[in-house]
Amino acid sequence: MNETAILIIYTGGTIGMVNDPKTGALMPFNFNQISKQVPELERFGYRLDTISFSPLIDSSDIEPAFWVKIAEIIQENYHKYNGFVVLHGTDTMSFSASALSYMLQGLQKPVIFTGSQLPIGTLRTDGKENLITAIEIAAAQQNNQPLVPEVCIYFENKLFRGNRTTKYNAEHFDAFVSGNYPPLATAGINIDYNYAYIHYSTHNEELSVRKNFCNDIALLKIFPGISENLVSAILNTKNLKAVILETFGSGNATTAPWFLKQIEDATQRGIVFLNVTQCIAGSVMMGHYETSVGLMKAGVISGNDITTEAAVTKVMLLLGENLTEEELQKQLKNSIAGEITVNKTSKKH
Repeated sequence: MNETAILIIYTGGTIGMVNDPKTGALMPFNFNQISKQVPELERFGYRLDTISFSPLIDSSDIEPAFWVKIAEIIQENYHKYNGFVVLHGTDTMSFSASALSYMLQGLQKPVIFTGSQLPIGTLRTDGKENLITAIEIAAAQQNNQPLVPEVCIYFENKLFRGNRTTKYNAEHFDAFVSGNYPPLATAGINIDYNYAYIHYSTHNEELSVRKNFCNDIALLKIFPGISENLVSAILNTKNLKAVILETFGSGNATTAPWFLKQIEDATQRGIVFLNVTQCIAGSVMMGHYETSVGLMKAGVISGNDITTEAAVTKVMLLLGENLTEEELQKQLKNSIAGEITVNKTSKKH
């Protein structure tokens, strides 16, 4: 591959909108003509190709089949491009970036998700800078090796590991946060890469894609006054296989006997529980307080410092692989793609 080539995959979302000259309403534009909207791209000298979903998908309508489609596009074009930029709506971008980080086994090229809070066709758009810098990062190399061979999210001057992110702001340009892992790069006058926290594979693997998901899961957010009827209804959902338990603080929940009994009964039926914190930053530390000891005794697995988005997609993927219960629990405790800090002193996964 002599020239630098980047594939832009446009799935939908705010970034791809322009004003209809007749009605003034926002409408998606043809991303094959991206240079008309962002003429600065021509100054890169890269070959920029685009693939647009048809129909375009609002990020609120994302489901596992969508992740498989993105992964297959990357797999089919893997050897043709130096890197990939995925344009995606912000609402579920963290879910999609997390899913792709698990799916793309042996990945050794950048896959950079980005988007915008304002359409690229508006005067004050954040989309141009996000797109330009995402492309620059996707193309960045040193000694013929990509600088960031991971699935990432770039937004408002910061590059994050995708499966460490959460959308926390619906109005400001800095829409994403990575509460438990530092930025992989920060863009100012220069792009400063945080090399110590970027994962570089020591194996020369061929890319492979994991495609099977199972969505027989539930997300149970604990709140003061949660009722026995609600918990019972969720835990007795037909075909339920796993529950992501969103708990207080460092993994704490009510110690009401009925609650712990329901959790214990469900685990005995083979339902797997993964404990994640409701906090944006910090980690589950089961047993640290008495209010989490009962969960440990009931068989709940600690999610450590995983985000809810990374937990949901990880559980769905692992369930789709028909693992034994023992292997499933083992994989949930391990880091697949740097989504949890297994060793607090370790900077890499």
